[in-house]
Amino acid sequence: MTHQIVVCYGTPADSAAFDEYYRTVHIPLAAEVPGLSGFTWGKCASLDSAEPPYYAVAHLRFDTEQHLRRALASDEMRAAGRDVRNFATGGVTMYTEHPETVTR
Repeated sequence: MTHQIVVCYGTPADSAAFDEYYRTVHIPLAAEVPGLSGFTWGKCASLDSAEPPYYAVAHLRFDTEQHLRRALASDEMRAAGRDVRNFATGGVTMYTEHPETVTR
C-alpha cells in the first residue's frame, strides 16, 4: 500500500518568488529524500469563485510504510523541512495519507 506525505501551502506573499524558489531549490532538496517513489505538486484553483484554501499542494509518495518512516527520520527530510521556512510565507500544513485507488 502506498503512503504519502501531503504538504499544503497557504497563499504566499509573492507567488512568483514562491514558484521560482520551489522549482529551483526546494524540489531538488525534496527529491533527495531516501525511499521517495514519486513527487507531484500543483497549484490550487477553486471550482467556484471562492478563494481556494491553499495555493499549492504537494504529494510525496512512498511504496511502503517502512520507506515513509525511514524518510521521515532522514537527514534529507530534515533539510527539506528546514527549507520550507525560506519560501512558504503563507504557512504550511503537512500530514501523512494512505490513499486507496477506487477507479482504474
